[in-house]
Amino acid sequence: MSYVLGIDGGGSKTVCVLMDRTRQVLGRGEAGASNYQSIGIPATSQSIQSAIQSAINNALNITKPIKISAICLGLAGVGRTADIEVIKGIVQDLQHNQLLSITWELPAANILICNDALIALVGGIGHSVCIVVAVGTGSIVFGRNHRGITKRVGGWGYILGDEGSAYKIAVAGMQAALKAYDGREKKTSLVECFQKYLDLDSIEDLIEVIYRRDWGVNKIANLAQIVDLVAALGDQVANQIIDDAVQELVKATSTVIEAIFNPDSILEVVTTGSVWKSRCKMHERFSASLVEKFPRVKVIFPRYEPTYGAGLLALKKLTDNC
Repeated sequence: MSYVLGIDGGGSKTVCVLMDRTRQVLGRGEAGASNYQSIGIPATSQSIQSAIQSAINNALNITKPIKISAICLGLAGVGRTADIEVIKGIVQDLQHNQLLSITWELPAANILICNDALIALVGGIGHSVCIVVAVGTGSIVFGRNHRGITKRVGGWGYILGDEGSAYKIAVAGMQAALKAYDGREKKTSLVECFQKYLDLDSIEDLIEVIYRRDWGVNKIANLAQIVDLVAALGDQVANQIIDDAVQELVKATSTVIEAIFNPDSILEVVTTGSVWKSRCKMHERFSASLVEKFPRVKVIFPRYEPTYGAGLLALKKLTDNC
């Protein structure tokens, strides 16, 4: 029997599922980050390999080596032709890797490499017509209508974009704390909370933490939880940061709706990513604001994980090319 692999790779982790033709997940594995734009090609390749091996190792009652006939990799940072070629090279290397307990029957037509937004969309709703608002370390809004027309907004990375993301919330929080310390802006509990969380003698020591400890995007993004907590406790400055993030995401989602959907049609919007688990009800704020603009929109949490969406897309490749 042949099987498929679905892989979801992002800025913090890589998840792989082994799936059979009945859509049943037989094995699941996790590894480190696989956004090659941030961590480089060798580290991305290692994470993907480790996630696959973990999924294979966790598969029970299957004779090994396992025959893989289709694969879908939905990866953060993969949106251009040049990016896809990089990942194709990684897949080719995997097929020659003797360490994996796999036999490959993988024609080029059965390899799908796409942005992680597509697999989040398919996994979120179980089919490919809706909008996904994926917000974690970074952010992207992606939609696909009944005619197969797609629209992407955002996903330009932490320097050029990622509005509404954990990274941008964290940076805005630190900036607000320093402005308050300077006396340029309103007082905020963010000053004391950042000091306590990072064990700083003074908020001035943020300079040493951020600039001299080689903190990467993921570690900085993790500080969004401080802004979230302070906002949940009622701090006005922190709540303004959250409201600004919400409005950026509403604007991005509205752009997708107006570009490829009838604004008056019934439409599900899937929200996925760590930011939506906030204490300060960021999800509720986003839903209320979007529904106010588009009353027939329903904002939902994913029905399945993005990795499952990758598996479904791999199965579609397999069945379409049989």
